[in-house]
Amino acid sequence: MGMMNRLGTIVKSKVSHLLDRFEDPKETLDYSYEKLVEELQKVKKGIADVATARKRVELQRAKLEQDSAKLEDQAREALKMNREDLARAALERKTVADSQITALGSQIEDLKKQQEKLTEAEKSLSLKVESFRTQKETIKAQYSAAEAQVRINESVSGISEELSDVGLAIQRAEEKTEDMKARASAMDELIDSGVLEDFTGKSDSIDKELEKVRKQGKVEDDLQKLREEMKK
Repeated sequence: MGMMNRLGTIVKSKVSHLLDRFEDPKETLDYSYEKLVEELQKVKKGIADVATARKRVELQRAKLEQDSAKLEDQAREALKMNREDLARAALERKTVADSQITALGSQIEDLKKQQEKLTEAEKSLSLKVESFRTQKETIKAQYSAAEAQVRINESVSGISEELSDVGLAIQRAEEKTEDMKARASAMDELIDSGVLEDFTGKSDSIDKELEKVRKQGKVEDDLQKLREEMKK
């Protein structure tokens, strides 16, 4: 538990530092995930190192057990040959070997317990890393979607502003067109009334007078026709 708490503290501190380091949360999440994977690899390496050390100690113990058995055989053989001194020396060396075997047995048990703790820590951390990976991809997808939405909204906003500008331009053009049409109509009225003379060659004052006479004559003709129809 102590090891996991320390790992959790390390990860939190690194993530906090990364949040200040990067502006893009997707990069922050990916970098944090890489660091978590690195921590997990360190734990796995620790397990392998402990297992290797345990195996080495077990081999040393096996060798001492062989030596102890051999020394015991040598002691028996020495007694058969009436060499009590050699038998005593062999047994003394066997005692030292047996003591070392006992000590190595304790070391092996300690290494086993350490390996078991690291294995449990590795399993727990693996689950957390996998969970973080899933959350990371989910958050990245959500961020990408939000980022795309922002770009779309910005584009729509830009189009709206452009349409607004176009609308104002159309309105100004329509106002100028109406002003020009009103001016042209006013000029026509002034020309027709004789206030202004038409220099375009389309008509002159004589033509206008003749046109007036023709109009008046037509009016008189129409009036005469009506009189005659009423007499009938």
